[in-house]
Amino acid sequence: MTHDHDLVLRPTEAQISAALNPPPGRNGGDLVVETLAALGTTAVFGLPGQHALGMFDALRRSSLRYIGLRVENNAGFAADAYGRITGEAAPLLLSTGPGALTSLAALQEAAAASAPVLAISSQIPTAGLGGGRHGYLHELPDQAASFRGVVKSVHPVRSQSQIPSAIEAAWKSALTAPHGPVWVEIPQDVLLAPTAIPVVTGGDAFPEELPPRPELTAVAADLLSRAERPAIIAGGGVVRADASGKLRRLAERLRAPVVTTPGGKGAFPWTHPLSLQSWLEDRHTTDFLEDADVLLVIGSGLGELSSNYHTFKPRGRLIQIEADLGKLESNHPALGIHADARLALQALLETVTPREDEDAPTRVRTLLSRVSERIASQELTLEQDLLASIRRALPADSPSFWDMTILAYWAWSAFDAKGPNRMHSAQGAGGLGYGFPAALGAAAADPTRPVLAVSGDGGALYSIAELATARQYDLPVTWLIVDDGGYGILREYMTDAFGATTGTELTRPDYVALAESFGVPGIRTSPQTLETDLTKALTSPGPSVVVLPAVLRMFAPTHIGTEA
Repeated sequence: MTHDHDLVLRPTEAQISAALNPPPGRNGGDLVVETLAALGTTAVFGLPGQHALGMFDALRRSSLRYIGLRVENNAGFAADAYGRITGEAAPLLLSTGPGALTSLAALQEAAAASAPVLAISSQIPTAGLGGGRHGYLHELPDQAASFRGVVKSVHPVRSQSQIPSAIEAAWKSALTAPHGPVWVEIPQDVLLAPTAIPVVTGGDAFPEELPPRPELTAVAADLLSRAERPAIIAGGGVVRADASGKLRRLAERLRAPVVTTPGGKGAFPWTHPLSLQSWLEDRHTTDFLEDADVLLVIGSGLGELSSNYHTFKPRGRLIQIEADLGKLESNHPALGIHADARLALQALLETVTPREDEDAPTRVRTLLSRVSERIASQELTLEQDLLASIRRALPADSPSFWDMTILAYWAWSAFDAKGPNRMHSAQGAGGLGYGFPAALGAAAADPTRPVLAVSGDGGALYSIAELATARQYDLPVTWLIVDDGGYGILREYMTDAFGATTGTELTRPDYVALAESFGVPGIRTSPQTLETDLTKALTSPGPSVVVLPAVLRMFAPTHIGTEA
């Protein structure tokens, strides 16, 4: 008996001839870039380094587009954003030791946000491997060990014949739900040695699917169909799975209100009658969700930011759909369904019974009104007006990338993303410096629409060198820097906790003059002129910087007993 999977396509005569007569002058680095091209890659990010030069030399003989950043961590953020925007596993080419290690914070963010990044690093020559102290430049006893606790999978290579299979396996790992960063390392001598291996022309780029167990979705569908007060929390897994349309249809069929987490921004329409928007850091929303008799959590682990800092205590039945097995029931007992959000939502759509609930939109309006009244009582019109100005200036289909800054903390709750996969922030791992280099990666993925980056002055100094990258590649990124002279959110935290601050105040440059020194247009704006200045910058070609001197405040928290 012959099975489909036993069939092997016969090579053509042209393919046989090409395999028997590979072009001269190739090395191990060529196998890397040929494999990437065969998997569908069109662009790579990174920085060259001594041990990685074999890969970078091979780029010269390939059709791949190279976007070089000035700091490895920033290159990682750019690859992260490219992966989020395109759905591809964005290659990140790095050198050994310090170069590789500098990317760790970016890879942690990619892991926390389930962004597909294919990091390929060089390694010291094969003769130096094994844990000894040979004295090679950049030598580490076990370089991969530094990444095993951060990335999704590690793929060491020790010979040229391993390169295509290792990169293909890493690619599939990065794109199998849950998406995430992966790590490949190849010794310098393997990259530099001439190769007679045929040109890599094919590869299996299809990741494995993660369908739900049907007996579990049957139980979930029954619970949701019979619920009196169902509600839904939608996380980043819905966005990564491109499942927002299915989420909307399920919510409408169940008449279930939906709240999105910071990572799930845009997964559900902001102004929909069933939209609770994103006010998870609010006791009124927490109470509403606790009151649900059946709560469906899709693509979220209900971590700190998604549970009002772990004060959320559900009283009803919890159903959790999560592709990351480690997050399943990690914070609350649930009917746990290990599955890709898209496939699980489809299964529920096929099995739930439609509900009638004319009262659901009224309950949503009542909740949003209570949230609005709470915020209005704190006299925070400056912050709200700034977000409104940004929203009016930013085209609806343009993505935005937010650093860890007070305005981003506001945006997690109060900003309308206008659609899935359009608002991104560093809320996964919470490191500084994400906004601008990530926006550059998004602009490289789609240069036909402007991209917005938002940073504070503290975070801006992490990635200021990338103004050179923005100018070199003429990327359409407008960078809004909110300059308050320090680490604003830490200033607020320390003042509230200790009555004084330490280490939060910063001497900072003239950001407008600094931008112009890179050949990037800069302007100093005000709250009153922000919308006009931002609109002009976003509609002008190439990169630009808009500096807003302002000291902002956060809305009062509801997780520490200060306000009910």
